[in-house]
Amino acid sequence: MNPTINILWEDWADRSLPLPAYETPGAAGADIRANLPQDQRETGITLAPMQRLIAPTGIRVEIPAGYEIQIRPRSGLALKHGITLPNTPGTIDSDYRGPLGVALVNLSDQPYIIRHGDRIAQMVVAPVLQARFQVVERLSETARGAGGFGSTGKA
Repeated sequence: MNPTINILWEDWADRSLPLPAYETPGAAGADIRANLPQDQRETGITLAPMQRLIAPTGIRVEIPAGYEIQIRPRSGLALKHGITLPNTPGTIDSDYRGPLGVALVNLSDQPYIIRHGDRIAQMVVAPVLQARFQVVERLSETARGAGGFGSTGKA
């Protein structure tokens, strides 16, 4: 079953921009666009080197119970311009109803302008399980045991 994500436009949003959309039939993530306030649409938002900001999308979402939306970087922006997400993947919980903003960071040494309508991230809708947590006297044994970072090989 494919869940339905209800979308509400912000009052100020440019409703002529596309909603999140899958760009190819096999895409796992739907692209999200920057939907800038009226006073920033002409100039865009400049993201300086190493600067972080929340880029507005102009939408709010209603995610069905039992699902989340993961916000992930777009590989082209990351590779070509050093634009990524500082908390990837970002999680949007099913009970959140506030504005959808995308935390971006510029890891390059050049300023980057986020333009109105730019595809800035992608969203992946995923099922969520909530675990139970319990205290025990001991954990089961495995071949790896307590080996931590780098303990399974060179690469």
